[in-house]
Amino acid sequence: MDISQLTDELASSHNLILHGDNLRILPHMPENSVQLIYIDPPFNTGTVQRKRQIATTRSASGSRTGFNGMRYEETVLSTMAYQDRFDDYLSYLEPRVIEARRILSNTGLLYFHIDQREVHYCKILLDTLFGRDCFLNEIIWAYDYGGRSLRRWPAKHDSILVYVKSQEQYQFDLTQSDRLPYLAPSLVSREKAERGKLPTDVWWNTIVPTNSREKTGYPTQKPVAILERIVRTSSRPGDTVLDFFAGSGTAGEAAARNGRRFIMVDSHPDAVAVMEKRLAPFSPTLMECSP
Repeated sequence: MDISQLTDELASSHNLILHGDNLRILPHMPENSVQLIYIDPPFNTGTVQRKRQIATTRSASGSRTGFNGMRYEETVLSTMAYQDRFDDYLSYLEPRVIEARRILSNTGLLYFHIDQREVHYCKILLDTLFGRDCFLNEIIWAYDYGGRSLRRWPAKHDSILVYVKSQEQYQFDLTQSDRLPYLAPSLVSREKAERGKLPTDVWWNTIVPTNSREKTGYPTQKPVAILERIVRTSSRPGDTVLDFFAGSGTAGEAAARNGRRFIMVDSHPDAVAVMEKRLAPFSPTLMECSP
């Protein structure tokens, strides 16, 4: 459909998957219309992000060795990939963040997910566009998985920058979060130990394991547990959650599972195909947004 016809659908209560360029779609979204925006933009790694889905079958001549020395043959089922390289990363992000601030409601929050190589540049950009007084948190998502360099401290965390539209009006309720075990339960009362503690700004959570039912095969997929914590604390049932770098649609699943409406935007056909399958239980409307 023509992108100019988006207005009615965006104003509806439907869950939406929008296939198109986010910079062309965002200007059609109403001002102050979204409570929560989570984005996980490309990290500007300078590489091609690639993920393969494979199947293995037992074979005496197979090239892969498994448990008890069993041999397996590996078959590549599919490969998903996208370029993660920008000549001027901040110039790419800036107009999209400007639109995000316009779309965000006065009570709303932006969660901006990035890695340690770009986070300091991105924070300066966000401080400029939102105002330093509207910076709420830098969340450190720490995980313990993957290769380890011996030439430096292995990088095992991402940063999630949190900004609010209005320092006086933003809506946030930490009591709605999941609770975590105390590291030293013997130092607190039995009642507290059984209840668990609320999270701080450092989150330990594994990446999506390769053998997990949650796995979609999409590169850089994030755990739904991370997104559910964000959705529950930073929005209320019935609110709208927007992700305009939607990838595998994790934010959409977290929103729908907690009674929120979602709008997912991505320009990559592989991402849209993954989201269409993953989010099918929540009956989204898929829209092809041509210029």
